[in-house]
Amino acid sequence: MAGVFSRKKDPELEEKEKLTEELYKKIGKQNIELEFLKKKVQTAPESVKREFVENDNQQLSIRRRCDILSFNRPSLYYERIGLSEEDQRILAEMDKIYLDFLVYGSRRMSRELKRRGYKVGRHKARSLMRILGVETIYPRKRLSFPNKEHQIYPYLLRDVTIDRPDIAWATDITYIRLKHGFIYLVAVMNIYSRYIVSWRISNTLETDFCCESLKEALERGNPEYFNTDQGSQFTSRDFTSILQEKKIKISMDGKGRVIDNIFIERFWRTLKYEEVYTKSYETVAECRASIGEFIRKYNQDRLHQSLGEYDTPLEAYRQMQMAVAC
Repeated sequence: MAGVFSRKKDPELEEKEKLTEELYKKIGKQNIELEFLKKKVQTAPESVKREFVENDNQQLSIRRRCDILSFNRPSLYYERIGLSEEDQRILAEMDKIYLDFLVYGSRRMSRELKRRGYKVGRHKARSLMRILGVETIYPRKRLSFPNKEHQIYPYLLRDVTIDRPDIAWATDITYIRLKHGFIYLVAVMNIYSRYIVSWRISNTLETDFCCESLKEALERGNPEYFNTDQGSQFTSRDFTSILQEKKIKISMDGKGRVIDNIFIERFWRTLKYEEVYTKSYETVAECRASIGEFIRKYNQDRLHQSLGEYDTPLEAYRQMQMAVAC
């Protein structure tokens, strides 16, 4: 009877052990415990990792292989779409241009790039803008695109007076360039105090990391309104249901209205010019640590002219909370 109730081995763990063992043989070691193997996987040469990621394996998706091997999937994407180092530099320059000129389409983007020393025609500019996640029709950054099957909510903040911390929060996604590849950053902001309540980094534009950031933020408070753009991550049922369960009113930017989420757009500008463009992140871990330290200083140390007597976001948040409590 004992055999009847024996536990089956987890198929996912079995796949991971098999792939890890193959990788470890590749770098010249065998017969080591799984935990030690995982540590060795982290230090395996990128060329070895890439070989296993690109190997045709019907049982494991590319995403799963990248997760197991801690391989930066966007760098694989860069090579597959044929982006050279020059194209990556152009993308980084385009990102800077968009922070200054949100209304630029492919014509003006091409002309501006030429003024900065890059020989980029209109058609190439349009192609690179699509890779960057920028839509030319509307005067705004579009890293998250709509899903026509998802419900779109109206913009609710036009006549709302935001005079205390938890009336309205907002979220958005931005592009962060690494030395070899790119990642995405989502942040939740308390609009009144400009305080960054939570943030997450991901190498894909899937919904999970946005939901994780939202859940973390809601552990620290509940706003009356929550504003997003109309991207599929924010209109998805997984995301909106979290807000609905808390009875939070969902507000979404109108198409072409960059000013609807202007405060978090200003934060992206500050982050890019004071942090991202001054660094050259080698790895996702390095990027996460550096941005985390910047956001800590932004919240706790950086003075804001628009907040009282040059308060920090944290000071503005706490002072108003105390005033409301009294």
